[in-house]
Amino acid sequence: MYSLLTDILIIDSILIVIAVMMQPQKQQDALNALSGGAGDLFNNQKKRGFEAFMEKVTVFLAVVFFACALALAFMSSK
Repeated sequence: MYSLLTDILIIDSILIVIAVMMQPQKQQDALNALSGGAGDLFNNQKKRGFEAFMEKVTVFLAVVFFACALALAFMSSK
């Protein structure tokens, strides 16, 4: 069971890196850093399509990662 969780954790880590790299870049980040984010004040739009899907995948993979890490920590303490 310990080795299975370790394998899942390694595969999940790789998938998290891939999911983060596949997310679309926001072009306004540098401008918002310089202007204090004032340009983004009225531009809050709901994410749709691929961007929303990748955000959900990333959150799911993060939850799996932390669950496996906690399970491994619990198992290694005994």
